[in-house]
Amino acid sequence: MSASQAEGEALKDGKGLVMDDVVANANHERYQATADIDIALRKTYDYYPSHRAIDFYNRYPEDIKRFADLGAKALRTSINWARIFPNGTEEEPNEAGLAFYDRVFDECLKYGIEPVITLNHFNTPFEFYYSGGWKNRELIGHFARYAETVFKRYKNKVKYWMTINEINMILSLPLVGGLINPTKEENIIQAKYQGAHYQLVASALAVKIGKEINPDFQIGCMMGAGMTYPYSCNPEDVWEAYQENEKEYALIDVQVKGVYPYSLTNKLKREGIELDITDEDLTILKENTVDFVGLSYYSSRLTAADKASLQRAGANLNSTLKNPYLKSNDFGWQSDPLGFRITLNELYSRYQLPLFVVENGYSALEKMEDNNPIEDDYRIDYIRDHLKELKNAMDDGVEIIGYTPWSGIDIISASSGMIEKRYGLIYVDLDDEGNGSLDRTPKKSYHWYQKVISSNGADL
Repeated sequence: MSASQAEGEALKDGKGLVMDDVVANANHERYQATADIDIALRKTYDYYPSHRAIDFYNRYPEDIKRFADLGAKALRTSINWARIFPNGTEEEPNEAGLAFYDRVFDECLKYGIEPVITLNHFNTPFEFYYSGGWKNRELIGHFARYAETVFKRYKNKVKYWMTINEINMILSLPLVGGLINPTKEENIIQAKYQGAHYQLVASALAVKIGKEINPDFQIGCMMGAGMTYPYSCNPEDVWEAYQENEKEYALIDVQVKGVYPYSLTNKLKREGIELDITDEDLTILKENTVDFVGLSYYSSRLTAADKASLQRAGANLNSTLKNPYLKSNDFGWQSDPLGFRITLNELYSRYQLPLFVVENGYSALEKMEDNNPIEDDYRIDYIRDHLKELKNAMDDGVEIIGYTPWSGIDIISASSGMIEKRYGLIYVDLDDEGNGSLDRTPKKSYHWYQKVISSNGADL
């Protein structure tokens, strides 16, 4: 889970705003606002999902106890940057924010649960929007100060870190990934890649700082993963798919290999784009690569040279064509377990670093009736099928250091802002207008996953 999707208390104890805190849900212009945030800034909505979320801020002891009862060995979540530096520019951190995460991590460690922490999960302090978001070089220094602050504070509590969640998201949704408003840019490609470069330098600096504070830290990158297939064996479709995959890998290439891939540098050159890249930047990137590759995987993707006449599928933030060979869920998302194995093999072959699967899960429309627990066999089937392919990938020789399903508990959707789009093993009594007791009830999948964990995957 992530801070903005779970914690709530968006303005408590000195916390500043992040983008999630100024947009409503899909019933109230969320999709439009994530393309042009000024749409939301001009209005006041009755309900902001992140302001309450699922109230993890106050209910974390109960939730972590449920995760412990599940048998969880790790909890993947994030620190909200704006809880630590509310506007991002402060010289001194907000102690109340730091203390909150002390409590969360202590609670995890009490049960032997390893915190796996993302530094920036779409939660850049919103104040930076007004100075250009991540296309402003100054954010590198601010992010480095934030990283140093939390690394020092939690150096004996957190071992596994990821710098920037789904860093490739800045290329497809620049507002979500980088607080860059495409409607205000003369050249949005220039802006996106400039912002991406500054994120890459900030990430590498964080690796450098972290290793100096605690050499035992394991610091990874994180990408939204999923192989893109060609629609047909037409070479034009194959070439289209190849280019899509190269685009998605390009930023991870830099974080793992320390240099920009030729495919990206030549693309920018052909399009007449010159980025602000200094020799010092290149040295920082080269000398501070990551220890592992974190990834989310929900399904494969599909593309074609001529997309106009082809049907599109539902997707988690990224758009894709509908694959006629795959099943779809309530939201039009398609399930491709074998694509998971293919993706894992491709990533390991390309990077030769351990992989950490930190998101993999199934969304569905679910509502408890008469206090009867959710019978989510579809989620069990999805996770079971993907765990089988994970084991196959490990048999292929892929090194996997962890797997955390998305999500242990129902949370607010990052794309729609809705909770009806449920992922959790635990049901939360909350609707899309913010009504509900927030009571937690384990679903059938929770009890099934207990057996999976206790048998170390032998009992699927």
